Amino acid sequence: MADSTDGHSAAAVAFLLAQLGEHAAAKFAERIHPLQLTPAHAGILRLVAVQPGCSQQALARTLGALPSKVVTLVDDLQQRGLIERRRNPDDRRLHALHLTTAGTELLRKVRAAAESHGADLTRALDPQQRDNLAALLGCIAADQHLHPGIHPGYQRLRR
Repeated sequence: MADSTDGHSAAAVAFLLAQLGEHAAAKFAERIHPLQLTPAHAGILRLVAVQPGCSQQALARTLGALPSKVVTLVDDLQQRGLIERRRNPDDRRLHALHLTTAGTELLRKVRAAAESHGADLTRALDPQQRDNLAALLGCIAADQHLHPGIHPGYQRLRR
């Protein structure tokens, strides 16, 4: 465990990233809880919006999650009228996922919550510092082979 005597050692930076990551994830979950969503549900809504017509299998591959876990999340969203499954015109065995009007509206609220969340997390920084931090974190994420826009927590859905 790192403490303030570590200065800016690599271990101290790694600890701060882990500390802030856990804090940020918990605060985001709290922020979207009133929308009756988990972060996993919010991420699926976002991906379906970015990739309309994707199959559940493709979504599971993108997320690095078990297809059965993704089906459960999609089922939840479909039952709430946020996502609909349509027959894929190219392969009738597959369902194409699409946001409903209600799903699109809820995703707008999620994005607003995410913007507010990000502003709160970075309020100690001026815009240039925030841009620099984003660039530096992007370099670290790329070096660690993290996929842009995909939270690595979905890989826990492989269990």
